[in-house]
Amino acid sequence: METTITAPAATPTRQRLAGRVALVFGAGSDGDGWGNGKAAAAAYARAGARVVAVDRVLAAAQVTSDTIRSEGHEATAVAADVTRWADVQRAVQAALDAYGRIDILHNNVGITSQGGPVETSEETWDRVMEVNVKSMFLTSKAVLPLMQAQQSGAIINIGALGGVRWTGYAYCAYAASKGAVNSFTQSIALQYAAEGIRANCILPGVMDTPHIYRQISGFYASHEEMVAARHKLSPTGRMGDGWDVANAAVFLASDEARYINGVELLVDGGMHARCH
Repeated sequence: METTITAPAATPTRQRLAGRVALVFGAGSDGDGWGNGKAAAAAYARAGARVVAVDRVLAAAQVTSDTIRSEGHEATAVAADVTRWADVQRAVQAALDAYGRIDILHNNVGITSQGGPVETSEETWDRVMEVNVKSMFLTSKAVLPLMQAQQSGAIINIGALGGVRWTGYAYCAYAASKGAVNSFTQSIALQYAAEGIRANCILPGVMDTPHIYRQISGFYASHEEMVAARHKLSPTGRMGDGWDVANAAVFLASDEARYINGVELLVDGGMHARCH
């Protein structure tokens, strides 16, 4: 059965992101519960940011936005397909119309596909690259000029442990796309560092989010088998969850990470250090 994850209580915390605006692409959750994007959007809000929650499905973005507002924070929902330049531009303009600036760009959109080079179709390969890599190119293309004008900004791209290590799953297109995300992020980080803009990647390991029950379950005979196997993959004996990624994102977006730029932050319970 799907694991139910309860969000941590919204306790008062130091407002590390007060006065800032976070534009979160992929802020909806792929089903009930807390995915990486939804949790990140809520965590940004709890740290004081005003949030623009963007998802291809408006209802999903609205759930995230409503959840944030129910806690007394500011948020707005926008529908956009991140593979379409016009949609990305419209989402950015919606953020400007609502809050007047963008300080944090969070790119969470991503899909997986099963199979190695022989099993993967050309169409699937192209689609994974379009969604996982082209999307970040388009959002960065739209937001970077605004950050340049401000001489400040933080970009957080969600990669994956699978982009730097074999994790036990044969999905070559996904792994290649996430490797590209790392290089793309470093390129931005170095090009714009002198203009007060930082760009970093978060590389989650095995995570217990709604996404896995839709896109990874095909590797297993049942959800129960999948959950047990994925817990076993982690050196900690359990999967992480969306809040582990979200907390890392808030840190990277904050001034506490002001000298951290171009890194690949592994959020994987130590899985990357294993030799087998």
